[in-house]
Amino acid sequence: MKYWLMKSEPDVFSIDTLKKDKTTWWTGVRNYTARNNMQAMELGDIVLFYHSNAEPSGVIGIAEVSKLAAPDQLQFDKKSEYYAEKATKEKPIWFCTEIKYKSKFDQLVSLDQIKHDPKLKNMALLKQGRLSVSPVTEAEFKHICKLGEK
Repeated sequence: MKYWLMKSEPDVFSIDTLKKDKTTWWTGVRNYTARNNMQAMELGDIVLFYHSNAEPSGVIGIAEVSKLAAPDQLQFDKKSEYYAEKATKEKPIWFCTEIKYKSKFDQLVSLDQIKHDPKLKNMALLKQGRLSVSPVTEAEFKHICKLGEK
């Protein structure tokens, strides 16, 4: 099993929306490294759900990979802001995974907490801050979960 961090702006798609919907396809990612990370995901991998562009930003809960990467259908929709002119059904460019809700933390683990915690100083989140899908070590995952408990 591997661990990941996935970012979403809470006013676009929040942990509460995922809880209500139960699952979602993580569409609209247009960064090659993030896409490759989703393609590396396996069923049952665990995801830290991160609220970005929020006050404060931080990890708010846990999801699980419920379906493997598949072509992001938005790349074929000419009306979508995520349309990719060069993508074809035979040669898609963008992929997404489906995740399902697992739990919400008692308290958000803020980006500021993460930045100042020596146990988290090597997180990919801090090294590639703009990346929307990044790997997390098991130790980082467990530590963040502890911080999210009351």
